[in-house]
Amino acid sequence: MKTTAGPRTNERELSVILVNYNDRAHLPECLGSLDKALSGLNAEVILVDNRSDDGSADLVRASFPWVQLVDNDRNVGYPRANNRGFSLSRGEFVLFLNTDTVVPAEAPAKLLAGIKSRPEAGAIGPALIRADGSFQVSFGKKVSFFTELRQKLVLNPCYRIALRHSTKPRSVGWLSGACLLVRREALEAAGLFDEGFFLYFEDIDLCRRIAEKGFGLMLFPEVKVFHAGGATASVRRWRSRLEYRRSQLRFYEKHSSRLSLSLLRFYLGLTVFVLGLPVTRDEEKERFREGLREILADRGAGADG
Repeated sequence: MKTTAGPRTNERELSVILVNYNDRAHLPECLGSLDKALSGLNAEVILVDNRSDDGSADLVRASFPWVQLVDNDRNVGYPRANNRGFSLSRGEFVLFLNTDTVVPAEAPAKLLAGIKSRPEAGAIGPALIRADGSFQVSFGKKVSFFTELRQKLVLNPCYRIALRHSTKPRSVGWLSGACLLVRREALEAAGLFDEGFFLYFEDIDLCRRIAEKGFGLMLFPEVKVFHAGGATASVRRWRSRLEYRRSQLRFYEKHSSRLSLSLLRFYLGLTVFVLGLPVTRDEEKERFREGLREILADRGAGADG
């Protein structure tokens, strides 16, 4: 992008914020798609790098000088990095975008038109598509132990089928942060991302707080964005699984009933037990088991205190 169109003022219509951690493989295609997709929009792009060691920050400097690059001195996690990007942004609307996405040329303009036409909407999100053309489930209902179980076992397969045949906007309980367009007013009212999370559930938590401030959450399946998924998590799968469970427990502690939290803790404790059986053991599972046991002990101590 030689330059984003629009007047050079202190305000922008759209700020795009990306957080990068060792995702050099996806960055060129992601930023290249933004180059085209933001043409004609009064937009800025801010990329916060969480101390990558794969040369991705140097790649951005050399090949994408129109991106405002922010270097963190360590990996501070996804929510804190997003909040830092937001603090530097000037857009009336903010698009949080994963680095492993490819944004079609018309997507940002359509999402902007969608949220502008619905003043009650605090955030909207597109349908997310895998490379093979299948749909990812990027939305859901209010999260509890039973609704989460129901969504994973029953609703997700139905949603994937329904998204093939419907482009009608719908109100939802949460939206994926892989591509999330948020009204600045709603984001500030909700209090930004909760930096107590490191990775996972921070988007669902933010959506919950946006809704609590009276704003709507809308899925716009007419707009489709390609998402590889798991760019950060794939490096060390067992560690990413631990972060998922740590964040899940934090989310349940914040927002769910005592029953839901107790059931989740029981399920995770059962997982620790099963992974300790001789027939299930291998090195990765053992690391996950020990880490999960520590998380349950730490969260339990925190809850008691």
